[in-house]
Amino acid sequence: MALRESPKRPAFEPCSRLHELSSEEMAVYRQLDPARMPQHVAIIMDGNGRWAGKRSLKRFLGHQQGAESVQFVVETATRINLPFLTLYAFSLENNLRRPKSEVNFLMKLLRSYLASNVKRMNDNNVRMQYIGRIHELPSEVRDTMQWASESTANNTGTTLTLALNYGSRSEIVDAARTVVTDLIAEAHQRGCSLEDLLAVDGLETRLDEHHISAALYTRHMPDPDLVVRTSGEQRISNFLLWQIAYTEIFVTERYWPDFGGMHLLEAIANFQSRERRYGAIGEDGGEVEEDPDQIRIAVS
Repeated sequence: MALRESPKRPAFEPCSRLHELSSEEMAVYRQLDPARMPQHVAIIMDGNGRWAGKRSLKRFLGHQQGAESVQFVVETATRINLPFLTLYAFSLENNLRRPKSEVNFLMKLLRSYLASNVKRMNDNNVRMQYIGRIHELPSEVRDTMQWASESTANNTGTTLTLALNYGSRSEIVDAARTVVTDLIAEAHQRGCSLEDLLAVDGLETRLDEHHISAALYTRHMPDPDLVVRTSGEQRISNFLLWQIAYTEIFVTERYWPDFGGMHLLEAIANFQSRERRYGAIGEDGGEVEEDPDQIRIAVS
């Protein structure tokens, strides 16, 4: 079974907690433009195993240290009033391809993290939610997730979303199935066939980008402004493929267990140094010819 959704999502309420930043974080934050802060940052947390390997440690110690980094980054996000933070915690591929012993440990670590950090989340006004094929996770894990979500449901600060048993291609497939299932149900309610329903309304009006977006796991949040990937890998790894069409991407060589709040601020500083064009022409894009008929096309 899937987790129950909260009946109503509290509105985001920013509060002044900048004084809680460390001196190093404040030095970076002072370089930022408050008017150009991202609304949603998504992070591909990568490198726990390699962090441990470079220290001749067991992989599980890397995962434990990575869990500590989560809380440091979350607290910094709340202090700078970041409305949405999404963390890629456990992919469908992880579930299928990692050793069973490692998967079991990660599930145990997730339960432990949630159980020991809910008070901290409430103290920081953080609201917990999840995306992914949650129904495929063990029941005891889902129970703890539900408890953590309900315990933080009334918080109005940063929404922390954990992507668990998540794959973007599967999300898009699930969204398409939802759209089709809803159309079939509507046709049944109206006493006609799906073909007749689409013949009257037109397929273009009943299935477009808006309908897919509204059926995604992330339908309650804006698309990410910034995706951060740790460990230096230059790939997206099946993460939010639909949502990051115009998202800025920042890659750091730093492994996730070494990533902290200051590094989140550095990524935002890099984000603010860019010009987001969304397919338009930027300030340095060259002069535009007003009359295309006057343009001569060179023929080689």
